[in-house]
Amino acid sequence: MQQEMESSTELTAGLAESVDCNSPAGQESYKATRQRQSSYSRGAPTRPAWSLERTLIHWIHQRAGTPRLMIQLWDGTGVGDPSGVGKIILQQPGTLRRLCWNPSLAFGECYTDGTLLVDGDLRTVLVEVNRGLARARAAEVHQPRTTRFTRSSHSLTKSKSSVHHHYDLGNDFYRLWLDERMVYTCAYYPRPDANLNEAQVAKLDYVCRKLRLQPGERVVEAGCGWGALAIHMAKNYGVQVQACNLSTEQIQHARQWAETEGLTDRIQFVEDDYRHMSGQFDAFVSVGMLEHVGPENYRDLGRLMSRVLTPTGRGLIHSIGRNATRPLDPWTDKYIFPGAHPPSLREMMDLFEGSGFSVLDVENLRMHYARTCADWLARFELVAHQIREMFDERFVRMWRLYLAASSATFETGDLQLFQVVFARDSNNTMPWTRVDWYANSAACPSA
Repeated sequence: MQQEMESSTELTAGLAESVDCNSPAGQESYKATRQRQSSYSRGAPTRPAWSLERTLIHWIHQRAGTPRLMIQLWDGTGVGDPSGVGKIILQQPGTLRRLCWNPSLAFGECYTDGTLLVDGDLRTVLVEVNRGLARARAAEVHQPRTTRFTRSSHSLTKSKSSVHHHYDLGNDFYRLWLDERMVYTCAYYPRPDANLNEAQVAKLDYVCRKLRLQPGERVVEAGCGWGALAIHMAKNYGVQVQACNLSTEQIQHARQWAETEGLTDRIQFVEDDYRHMSGQFDAFVSVGMLEHVGPENYRDLGRLMSRVLTPTGRGLIHSIGRNATRPLDPWTDKYIFPGAHPPSLREMMDLFEGSGFSVLDVENLRMHYARTCADWLARFELVAHQIREMFDERFVRMWRLYLAASSATFETGDLQLFQVVFARDSNNTMPWTRVDWYANSAACPSA
């Protein structure tokens, strides 16, 4: 049970099934599929909970590290702290059975379907759940266990399918709640009062300063999203950029943006897999792609970086990660990011060892990502009624859960956000200090 209840992000995060929701026809298909499944319901049975069922929620509460909250059954009986941060309500006996059998999958599915409710601020409740689980893991630290798991496939075909599952839900959907540049990765808050738009621009510029870009240099970007970083590099640093991505919707948006900015002579957006990158470049950058590469491909990616970088080349990898290797939980793998794997730093070293690179800097922006996800959640809630019209109530609950749980999990340290700067091992031209990275960093560039 404890092994399955590793993280509330992985217990709760949720996303729509692999349906092309970008087109009106796709959205209607999504709704029809949901109508054929069990309907969203908050109804509770009339029978009282059995003695065994009351015993089970006591056991679950203990195994979850006794978080400061209530777990309540459908008849009002419960366990936990009534003055805690909130209440988790199991609406049906079947919900309890599913949680006992496979909590990593069932929590998110039951919340999404409305058979599990959260009374209180969702994000705050999930923070407390994560802290309880951390206490439970610490109590069992004297009982080491070997983690064995099967890697997901990251073939060219599978990678394309995985990207489509999440990123091709439609630009209109993401435009509703992302920042004005549609940056879907961790922001960087140089000041406590910085808003999301400012923080995302600050992140783009921070990456450029870490790369120490110079006018006329050539940069290759693996996984470019909607094009914000490529546009920022070309427009503000005068570099030539080749950026690749597997998402058709994102590439189309990026190309249109580059044309509007008059940057088509400086940026080439390529709809292709990173494994097909070629040419010679002064800098390599990847923001938010490594999670989808798969550790079994890290050495190949390292060799590719070595092949495309000049003798004085350098690079930056920005990736969600972990403090220790763990498999992605089945809920996240099934509904959110199929095949994704947030790596540990030890795993990330396979990118650099044996490929002729030296790691120059590692920074953890974990708390920046906790706030980024919280900002996304707040913006999502403001437009939830529009998203409900695009999809349905179940979809809204899945995404609310995903964003709240992501923020909670970064805050409690179960996930990290690593930025790793590297260069050729023989490159002696890099500055000896980081002072240029932080010069005027609190200004939040507006470009």
